[in-house]
Amino acid sequence: MRESIHIIGGGIAGLSAGCYAQMNGYQSRVFEMNSVPGGLCTAWRRDGYTIDGCIHWLVGSSPTHRLHRVWREVGAVPHQPIYNHDLFIQIEGESGDAFTLFTNIDRLAAHLIELAPEDRDVLSEWIRGLHRFARMDLPIEQPIDWIGAIRKLGSSLRFLPHIGAFRRWAQTTVRQFADDLDNPFLRQTFPLAFDFPDFPMVAMMMTLAWMHNNGSGYPIGGSLPFARSIEQRYLDLGGVIEYGARVEKILVDENRAVGIRLADGTECNSDLVVSAADGHATIFDLLEGSYCGAAVRSHYEQLPIFPPLLLLGIGVNRILDGFPHAASGLNFPLHDAITVDCRKLTRLSVQANTFDPTLAPHGKTVLKVTIPSNYERWRKLSEEPHAYREEKDAIVAEVLRGLDQRFPGLSSDVEMIDVATPMTWYRHTGNWQGSFEGWLPSPKSLALRMPNTLPGLYGFYMAGQWVLPGGGLPAAVISARHAIRLICKNDNKRFRTSTPRAPAS
Repeated sequence: MRESIHIIGGGIAGLSAGCYAQMNGYQSRVFEMNSVPGGLCTAWRRDGYTIDGCIHWLVGSSPTHRLHRVWREVGAVPHQPIYNHDLFIQIEGESGDAFTLFTNIDRLAAHLIELAPEDRDVLSEWIRGLHRFARMDLPIEQPIDWIGAIRKLGSSLRFLPHIGAFRRWAQTTVRQFADDLDNPFLRQTFPLAFDFPDFPMVAMMMTLAWMHNNGSGYPIGGSLPFARSIEQRYLDLGGVIEYGARVEKILVDENRAVGIRLADGTECNSDLVVSAADGHATIFDLLEGSYCGAAVRSHYEQLPIFPPLLLLGIGVNRILDGFPHAASGLNFPLHDAITVDCRKLTRLSVQANTFDPTLAPHGKTVLKVTIPSNYERWRKLSEEPHAYREEKDAIVAEVLRGLDQRFPGLSSDVEMIDVATPMTWYRHTGNWQGSFEGWLPSPKSLALRMPNTLPGLYGFYMAGQWVLPGGGLPAAVISARHAIRLICKNDNKRFRTSTPRAPAS
């Protein structure tokens, strides 16, 4: 009987894998290179303000959503109150009009038809698709590695009423849909809601459908308390976490993972190894590329990933009146373009977390501006500390100039500003090229099946965003659950889960 599991990475996937390992009688140990849990699901404080680096909405926040039970299993809910957004994003035009992506489907339908009556037929079909997705709940139980024909059939039968809508929208991108609209304003602003190349319409629609059902709310307090709650669940189950423990190699003996070696040279043996760390680093560094296989290698060579981000946290000594309480904030045009990271920007997106009173002192606001960036450029800048600091200062000046165009005088009320670059994310998480999630969703990538194992390597499993295309917190917890369930199957054990008891009132 295999008993010990070493888990690389103390992010949401690693902590969740640890929880499920403990529930099923394994003794696990999590090795995390940082001093706090969460990985990419993190936040940090500056001068009384909290800059949240992750959660905008949590799929499965409501008990009506199937994923809610999974979050309960790992102790993530209901520890934090949930705020359900009425708006996803508000996108302003140059003439003062605005496209508002409401989370209530019926309210959104009325708004869209008012904006673009000439597109009534196309928009009505899309709205019908949203209602169809709002009645759908995707299966999460089976690990990809061992979905057999019977299980596939069962899932397909449950999925049958929705298969038409799914097929209709799975191969259409947000940009393609927008290009078919006649209304010029909506054609321009609609794709800005999910402004990634080839972003699949089905992913956008599922997100809005979940929000319509209040199944993707925001946990008040944000990312770090969320990660802490899973950490506490893991510790309560008897797990052990080693912080400040960077893994530099996975130990292999006769094609079987037998432990890990830390950066200080310490070797720790175990029966099984689960990597919930960055996928590229795991496969090509910790395992030296020995077990990637042609299919896995092609994924890392060909599939696009989420771009690295510049994130500016800005503490402002005022409340911004009329600012939309939207999950993705406000996108507005700039009458005087700014230059950020060698790119000319004619629009800017900003989020104000005024719906979460824990992030800023009373009467003040923390703003968050995120801008896609270039990892290689920042890697080179980081080799020259003076140039690195100068570039960050230049970006601050340009972004504040842009914000002043929409919110006159805002820069004079700024009390705090902090800049995280692609190298910041890379240093703290090791995520490949500083990517903030993993594989960028596209019609191609969402159709891929990526296993929790590697060809030819035994006793080794993977979890995290590099296993499930689409990324985000759901991918982290689901892939972790799948990995431990697969371990149980291979050990001829029944996979068991539990939920923590509610505290006594």
